[in-house]
Amino acid sequence: MFRNLVTLLTVACSLSSTFSAPIQRREVPQEHSHEQFLTTVRASLNLNNPNAIQDPVFGLLGNAAAAGGAGKITDATCLQQATADQAFTNAKAAGDVNGQVAALIYRALERNSGAVGLVTAPCTSIKAVNPEIAAIAQHQDPASTNAAAVNKAITLELAKQIAAVGGDPQDALKSGTFAPGTLGDPTAKGNTCDTTNDPVGCIFTQNLLVEDATAAEISAAVAAVSGSTATTTSAATAATDAACPDATTVTLTVTATVDAAAATTAAVTTAAAATATTAAASTSGNLQTFTGNLGGVTAPAVTTGGRGLLVAGSDSFLNLSAALGRSCDIQHNGCADVANSAAGRASGLTVGQCDTQNTQCHAVIN
Repeated sequence: MFRNLVTLLTVACSLSSTFSAPIQRREVPQEHSHEQFLTTVRASLNLNNPNAIQDPVFGLLGNAAAAGGAGKITDATCLQQATADQAFTNAKAAGDVNGQVAALIYRALERNSGAVGLVTAPCTSIKAVNPEIAAIAQHQDPASTNAAAVNKAITLELAKQIAAVGGDPQDALKSGTFAPGTLGDPTAKGNTCDTTNDPVGCIFTQNLLVEDATAAEISAAVAAVSGSTATTTSAATAATDAACPDATTVTLTVTATVDAAAATTAAVTTAAAATATTAAASTSGNLQTFTGNLGGVTAPAVTTGGRGLLVAGSDSFLNLSAALGRSCDIQHNGCADVANSAAGRASGLTVGQCDTQNTQCHAVIN
């Protein structure tokens, strides 16, 4: 019944626009295209819904239709953000990482627009309670101006926030939208779908999803954030960073009297010592099975502990794939450090080789 109500609201909105203004080419609705995330967000939202939001699907409709299910949210432009924010809060309180990830992805989904190529407005009247939600905006119509760059930036930011809560950052790619429609298309169909009885989402089952970035770009974005914040997470993390190859790189750069062969040996020895320290800290076995070691840098151990899993004895994750991915990315950073050092250049190691190894490491993750 509810889905029929949404359909009626959407039709009513379209009819109203038809009779009150010149006919416009409206993009076909797509609010049910990513149904799996609506389902999860709905469950989280229903745990505590102080604003009486009727259903997550309203946040993906155009403003006129969205207002019909906004509850106490007076600005329909902000309904998607408000829904995601409350669902995220509830999932976080319940310790539900999957729920938090779904809320983040839902926030990034494209809203229905009035026409092919039309941009939907940002939320400016309400500030999200959760900074993770505040960091994300909705995808824009793929036929709109500069949409590819805009949507890619949204996806990369989404990946960072997913990683921050312990999810798999590669899931950010699932927030993608459709191939661009044709501006001025008389049918206004674009390339959308809107199947209400597909629990996964027709954009996935009909293979219509266009990913905004590559898996390698997602990994690089997440690694950059992790590297910039690692020294502030805990004393244990700071101690681990002090033993990482960064210190070796600085020493080799300023010591002009060390010949290439000796420098290479020093880099490999230091990296091996750091790896040995990490291995010694493991008490439950290493879940990281990738054995590549360019520049003498191995992927740090993934062991049980913390919130569920520990990477290098400090970074804590709930999701095994995310933990293994973080291990791969730490190795990539260490490998790149060696490649950029005097020793690495002398040995012929390149960052490109480190990139290839990183791809191989991520490929091992099930």
